[in-house]
Amino acid sequence: MRLALALAREAAARGEVPVGCVIADADGAVIGTGRNRREETRRADAHAEMEAIRMACAARGTWRLDGCTLYVTLEPCPMCAGAVVNARIPTVVYGAKEPNFGSCGSVLNLFEERYGHHPAVYGGVCADECAAVLRAFFETLR
Repeated sequence: MRLALALAREAAARGEVPVGCVIADADGAVIGTGRNRREETRRADAHAEMEAIRMACAARGTWRLDGCTLYVTLEPCPMCAGAVVNARIPTVVYGAKEPNFGSCGSVLNLFEERYGHHPAVYGGVCADECAAVLRAFFETLR
């Protein structure tokens, strides 16, 4: 989660909503990283999780990310939660809750729906620090 927080701070420094994501394999090796780049790329799908999943799939040479853990500073949105299901990522660890789009329990829990894959979810990891990075970013916009 520390690396994900560093990526979130990098996103903030570049004017992006500060969200960072890391994917580690079963041995703990980082195989994918990402940060929000929606403003930079002008793409709605340029979320931190999507970047990390794309990189991890390339590193593995397959779309299946079984045995991996996704660490992200903010609760995944529906798009990113869907990508987790499709990539078969077995474990999701997130920091701060996302009350408007959170799809691991805040708005709904996509992982409890009748899909063929149900990741384990651990929320609230470094939540205060993750929320502080977000809060600081949005305070600068006001």
